[in-house]
Amino acid sequence: MSTSADTYAATDRTVPTRSRDRASYDKALVHAILDEAYVCHLGFVRDGAPVVLPTLFARVGDRLYVHGSTGSRPLRATGDGVAAPGLPVCLTVTHVDGLVLARSAFHHSINYRSVVVHGTARQVTDAEELRTALDALVDHVVPGRSADSRPANAKEIAATAVIRLDLDEVSAKIRTGGPRDDPEDLGLPHWSGVVPLRGGYDTPVPADDLNPTITLPDYLTTH
Repeated sequence: MSTSADTYAATDRTVPTRSRDRASYDKALVHAILDEAYVCHLGFVRDGAPVVLPTLFARVGDRLYVHGSTGSRPLRATGDGVAAPGLPVCLTVTHVDGLVLARSAFHHSINYRSVVVHGTARQVTDAEELRTALDALVDHVVPGRSADSRPANAKEIAATAVIRLDLDEVSAKIRTGGPRDDPEDLGLPHWSGVVPLRGGYDTPVPADDLNPTITLPDYLTTH
């Protein structure tokens, strides 16, 4: 596959074995899918067994920052700093956009957008990069929130860890459209179609001890 500044190179690990037509290596598409997700799943091998952990993450350019604590299992395995060997990982995110109901049980499916990232995770130890990563993690969940909250103090930073993962070996996979029933099933008396799923902010609920003079910030009313 040819590559450019706008696409990621396809590799043996990022080319799916099934439904290859659904795969994409377009950077803008990959970034959009990542930026819309709140939680990623980080997979790695520990003591010879697979482990998959859900956690918060944020993207800054072609790099992902993954949130953790100083005692977390993936952090202990990443090593300390750039020169460390790091931890081989696989990170995934998935959005379910619709339930695809076919006339036959076999052809039921979901419409989805997903990203799979392979690479080597390393701990962030540079103080300036760590601050950037922590702000990005807050703003990824609620854009604009890092400037509207108290920054982490030295004690909190000492208890927080971040690992980074460069976006080098990456692919997206997407399914859209309706059910794909067999021709002989089209006359069956069963409803078929797509049930769309939507996400977004519901009405924010203020804390019980919030000062009543503090109004809802604009960034919570635009989603």
